Amino acid sequence: MHRYRFVLTRPLQFLPVIFGISVITFILVRLIPGDPARNLLGSRATPTAIANIRAQYGLDQPMWLQYLYFLKNLANGEMGKSILYKIDVLRLIVTRIEPTVALVTSSVVLSILIAVPMAAIAARNAGKAPDHAVRIVSTFGIGFPPFWLGLMLIILFSVELGLLPVSGYGASIGDKLAHLILPSLTVALSLSTVLTRSLRAAMIESLKSDVATAARARGMPERIVFWRHVVPNSLVPTVNLLAVNIGWLIGGTVVVESVFALPGMGQLLVRAIFSRDYMVVQGVAMVFACATVLVNFVADIVTVAIDPRVKL
Repeated sequence: MHRYRFVLTRPLQFLPVIFGISVITFILVRLIPGDPARNLLGSRATPTAIANIRAQYGLDQPMWLQYLYFLKNLANGEMGKSILYKIDVLRLIVTRIEPTVALVTSSVVLSILIAVPMAAIAARNAGKAPDHAVRIVSTFGIGFPPFWLGLMLIILFSVELGLLPVSGYGASIGDKLAHLILPSLTVALSLSTVLTRSLRAAMIESLKSDVATAARARGMPERIVFWRHVVPNSLVPTVNLLAVNIGWLIGGTVVVESVFALPGMGQLLVRAIFSRDYMVVQGVAMVFACATVLVNFVADIVTVAIDPRVKL
């Protein structure tokens, strides 16, 4: 169990990362042109009304003092109050977190279901026509922007075929699953291309390893050698790559949720940026940052569990 000793110390290493992200987010948000109070009250707002709103939300204080208030709120489990929605930011995020979590989870599952068979076909036919076909598809897939791919899927499956809903999230579980198919597929098609290339390269290398050679020498069928020895040994680099791309995926939900009008955190972030709702932008950014750090932490644990040789 000494291999898992890093589980006790790694969270402490994340604290400076979270602190740095909070500083950068706080500064960048306030560099956005525009005044939150003026955006809230409109172009005909009087200077007195603007000053009252700024005082109400502490926007008239020096930046360093606003940041200290922000840290104090975080320490108390709060993220301030939204200027636009007039409710606590944390409560607002909780109401929007389900669609985002569902989108990320379903996208990752679909990506794995697409990437593993494609990589296996390419690796077992290295240098042959199936391998070249998989490599061409994955290369083209990397170049397709998610928003364009999402629009094409909407046109095909919603407008032309009428099989799936165009946008929204639905109320019942069945409706939610139906509304998640196209957004999840959009993300999965982009993410699976990256995973396929990495997993294919790792599988080809594992097919030439001593472990696979020894298994063949014992008379083990090639199919068993591949799925029992080659695939598990190929997962370590792919797990790390998946963790990195999940971090990108969490941020990428902003685009996908906007295309499909999913009422998640990505859409919330976009609206908060346009309305200069500082507290909401900071809160969503911190949640995204913590989620990314947590995913990488889980990936480290999975890596050690898969390969006993790895020590972190």
